[in-house]
Formats: sequence, structure tokens, C-alpha cells
Amino acid sequence: MTTSPQLYTIGYATKPLTSFIAQLKQYNINAVADVRSVPYSKIFHDYHKENIAAELKKHAIRYVYLGDELGPRSKDETHYDECGQVQFDRLMMSDLFKQGLERLSAGVEKQFNIALMCAEKDPATCHRSLLIGYYLAHHLQKNNPELTLPTQLLHIDHNGEIETQNDLEDRVSQLNSQHKDLFMSEEEAKYEAYKMQLRKTSFINEELKKSKPL
Repeated sequence: MTTSPQLYTIGYATKPLTSFIAQLKQYNINAVADVRSVPYSKIFHDYHKENIAAELKKHAIRYVYLGDELGPRSKDETHYDECGQVQFDRLMMSDLFKQGLERLSAGVEKQFNIALMCAEKDPATCHRSLLIGYYLAHHLQKNNPELTLPTQLLHIDHNGEIETQNDLEDRVSQLNSQHKDLFMSEEEAKYEAYKMQLRKTSFINEELKKSKPL
């Protein structure tokens, strides 16, 4: 019986390259999709685009850059609010984002076990869960039922353990529970916690940031 390919995520901050590769192999991952908007690191030079692609090739793991399609930033000014903060609900509806999902789907159809790679150590503070994972869990079946993608991302944490998207969203809800309204339903409270997490973590383009009126 053939096991369906899985879609994972992984962050590299403070993670030695040897551990990073070992964790990929632990879960039989044979393709890495780099979803950084900027595929370079000021601190972790092993993860520069060219360096990590070459290292993965040594281990027969494919590398593809999808930061333009699935990254947390945008070159389209309409994807930002009046404070210059990127709005993931707008990114999700973009043609580029859909193209990125289509490329992931094509990889899954070819039986690749894919890991989405970004920098953040904790997926709860990264767009790999807050943008991509959230879309797959809550919007994929309605908007893109034709795509061959799982609705649950599997997040590989710093120690190599798995956290499902559902469990991560529960954790995000707990992290922001101090803002919970007693009259909200559980579903409404989780959504408000998600939005609070976005406000705390999403990219702000200082050049687009507008001065508040006096």
C-alpha cells in the first residue's frame, strides 16, 4: 500500500545544518520548497539560497525557490494596510499565491514529500503556518478543491518533533487567550487569536507605513 506524500514545514534558525538534514531524512523528505521572501540569512550563512541548494543536492533532496509565490512579503502595495503591514488575507487571494499552491500540488502528485522551509524557529510565529498552513486548513477545499494538497501541514519543530496545524492553532489560541471575549464562541475566539498573532508577527514595510493623523 502506497503512503500518500505529506507536506511538512521546517525552520532553521539556530539549527545546525547537520541537524536540519537529519530531520529531513527522518521524515523521508525528498524536496524542499524555500518560502522565504528573501532567501538569504545575515547570521546563518549555510542557509543562503545557493549554499542550501548545493548541500541538499548532496543528499539527493531537491530544492525549489517559491518565495515569490508563497513568501510572507509582497511587491504589490495593495497587499498592505495603511500602517504598512502585510495582510495575509489579501496575499491568499493573489494569483501568485495560487501559482505557488499549484506548484506544490504538482510536486505532491509526483510523490514528493515536501518540506516548506523558512527561517523562524517556532512555526507559530511564521507564515508557513499563519499563511500557508491556515489557508490549506480553512480555505483550500472551498477555493481550490482541484489541487492535490493535504489540509493539515505537519510542522517539524526545533527538536524534530511534529506539531499538526490543528495543534498549532490551538497553541496560538492559548498564547493569545488574554484577549478572549467571554461571549465569543470557541471558533470566534480562535479566529481572533489568529488575527492577534498576525498583528504581532506579520511583516511591516516601513516605506509604505503612513503617518498617523494628528
